[in-house]
Amino acid sequence: MSTDFSSLPADLPVPVDDGAADHLPGSRVPNVVLPSTLGGELDLAQAASERLVVYVYPRTGRPGEPLPEGWDDIPGARGCTPQSCAFRDAQQQFGRHAASLIGISTQTPEEQAEFAQREHIAYPLLSDHELALAEAVGLPTFEAGGLRLYKRLTFVAEECRIVKVFYPVFPPDRNAEDVLAWLQARAT
Repeated sequence: MSTDFSSLPADLPVPVDDGAADHLPGSRVPNVVLPSTLGGELDLAQAASERLVVYVYPRTGRPGEPLPEGWDDIPGARGCTPQSCAFRDAQQQFGRHAASLIGISTQTPEEQAEFAQREHIAYPLLSDHELALAEAVGLPTFEAGGLRLYKRLTFVAEECRIVKVFYPVFPPDRNAEDVLAWLQARAT
């Protein structure tokens, strides 16, 4: 039986705000350089000199590979593919708000590249498999299946400062819509 990564089970547990991202608004985006699915490496601080939307996610599923044990029972874990596809589908709308998109997970560059190709993600997905961003700004993490992964969150940066954080993110497939609504409200 294959897992459908493009949809969310109806009974997913809702994550609660544990305060793990409260320190992020107003923080400087650090000079963390990570491998990009568009080739080479990308300096996050340099990318954040303009308006940047960064969504951070635990890990995407891979066809033919099982999810970590109990994945659907971990609040906020499931939904990386629907979240990424929602951002992909709204990329032009983000552009109308002068916002670039970046996705980040702890998956390897090869895993990120496979996912970007499979799901036609045209903006950079960055591989932070050594959790450099977690160390630099204290992004929240959790452990599952013997892996240390990011908790799902999204931040908006302007002029190298984090101006808005969405945390916890639920449901993940509506995150892009929520960020766009915030950008629209800010523009009026």
